[in-house]
Amino acid sequence: MRIALAQINPTVGDFAGNSQKIIEFAARAASQGAELVMFPELAICGYPPADLLEKKDFLDSAGAALAGIAAWTAERGRPAILCGTIMPLKSVIGKHVRNVAALLHGGKIAFTQQKMLLPFYDVFDEQRYFEPASHQALTSVGGETLAITICEDAWNDKGFWPRRLYPTDPVEELMRQWDDAPPGFHRVILNISASPFWRGKRTVRRDMLSALAKRHNAFVAMVNQVGGNDSLIFDGTSIVIGPDGSVVAQAASFFEDIILFDTASATGEVRFGDGVSGVVPPAGSGATFGEGAGSQGNVDDEISAMWDALVLGTRDYVRKCGFSKALVALSGGIDSALVAAIAVEALGPENVMGIGMPSEYSSTGSVDDARSLAQNLGIKFELLAIHDVFNQCESILAPLFAGTKFGLAEENLQSRIRGSLLMTISNKFGALVLTTGNKSEMSTGYCTLYGDMVGALAVIGDVMKTKVYALSRYANRQREIIPLSTIEKPPSAELRPDQKDTDSLPPYEVLDPILEAYVERYCSAEQIARDQGVDVALVRSVLQLVERCEYKRQQAAPVLKVTPKSFGLGRRFPIAAKVQI
Repeated sequence: MRIALAQINPTVGDFAGNSQKIIEFAARAASQGAELVMFPELAICGYPPADLLEKKDFLDSAGAALAGIAAWTAERGRPAILCGTIMPLKSVIGKHVRNVAALLHGGKIAFTQQKMLLPFYDVFDEQRYFEPASHQALTSVGGETLAITICEDAWNDKGFWPRRLYPTDPVEELMRQWDDAPPGFHRVILNISASPFWRGKRTVRRDMLSALAKRHNAFVAMVNQVGGNDSLIFDGTSIVIGPDGSVVAQAASFFEDIILFDTASATGEVRFGDGVSGVVPPAGSGATFGEGAGSQGNVDDEISAMWDALVLGTRDYVRKCGFSKALVALSGGIDSALVAAIAVEALGPENVMGIGMPSEYSSTGSVDDARSLAQNLGIKFELLAIHDVFNQCESILAPLFAGTKFGLAEENLQSRIRGSLLMTISNKFGALVLTTGNKSEMSTGYCTLYGDMVGALAVIGDVMKTKVYALSRYANRQREIIPLSTIEKPPSAELRPDQKDTDSLPPYEVLDPILEAYVERYCSAEQIARDQGVDVALVRSVLQLVERCEYKRQQAAPVLKVTPKSFGLGRRFPIAAKVQI
């Protein structure tokens, strides 16, 4: 049987658009000889739907969309479709919704498999909504017996994980139902997924599926969602693993794609749709200085993967929210330069505007760097000096502030003036503000509420400062986009004379490993000091900054997740708490 993996980018709640896309991709796959076309988990409604699942009309719309797709398969010669959707559960006990894989064939719903393992860690909260399956069952299409699983159901292999989260292994349960296989026979395990991206995830996913294939002497085909939905970015990278654990076929990362394989061949006959793996960059995307359509080669290339993920996450967040344009405050610093470069590749230069807002403490070099960046990117650049506004505010506050020294309040006032101007421009022209703070700053609170934190999306809020430099060099891989002077100068907020980040924080080469160990791995101060070879008092001072600024992070814009532990849905801490460090 020829099976196609259709890696699509659905929009949550867009039942008409998602259904049309499923049918279009199924028709494309059929033209390449596919007899069964797989689509991702919850492809019909989009993942994650969150509390939309509590709405009856949302469930009804999903049912109508599924019926429409099933009807499409009725015509002779059309392939069967396996896609993820939601179905109501009418039992008076338990949750009222099921996460299912629906097999559509001959104009009807031929088979459904309910998801058994419902993740409840990090960004996942599926136990809040779904009723788990009580059993698993094999099915068949065109004489081919298939084991159908949904995402997490394939992530509990006792041969791969040293510690498992669940007592049950759905794949093992399915394998026990299979008759003794004759020599040369290979089982077929299908997995429809919505598996989010983070640094290193693609390698873990590949290795895990490889171990699963070898253990069960099976082809394992995993089709994954691609695209950004709020903070989550789905990389796609759909994959077919042979019974020997080798990669038979792999789709592009970060773009829609179709791959095909043939179960009749032990090596998995690979057939790519449209001649080039079906990869089509979105219309109107910048692609100004990219190297092609997605990361298809080295899945271990961390920086290029993070770049592609941030571009995709930015593009989809802006467009799925109904916008086309973005604003970036260009300070002449490296963070805003990187965000602008990502925005241009995501949206195109004609859809990005840079706003420079110098104060009396901004250096001439920073203004020049901001202007040079805008020229290199080909974006519109406006310079709005804030001296007069700041001076007027100081005059208004002078009676109240009499007898006090210039300090943090006045520094933050400059940032808040800039934030107000940005949001006013956003309101006027309908462009989303992309905030430019990095993870090092968000971790330590080195950012200003209602100032540089304003905006609709924190593009690099999950990127440590040292990685900001690496990504900036990556942006310059073909030509100089971000001025070298921006990359090489000491980082500074420029809110007071001769200010440097190191006045308030340790050097980022020291700070970032401490933050990564604490924020992403929850290591203790003593363990971090021992592992990093730094003074424990320094570590504690950094961790105190992290704990003290939780209130800021909970008011921040959504953060694009690119690491195993980002701020937002997957990291939940109280604000009013006394934390021992």
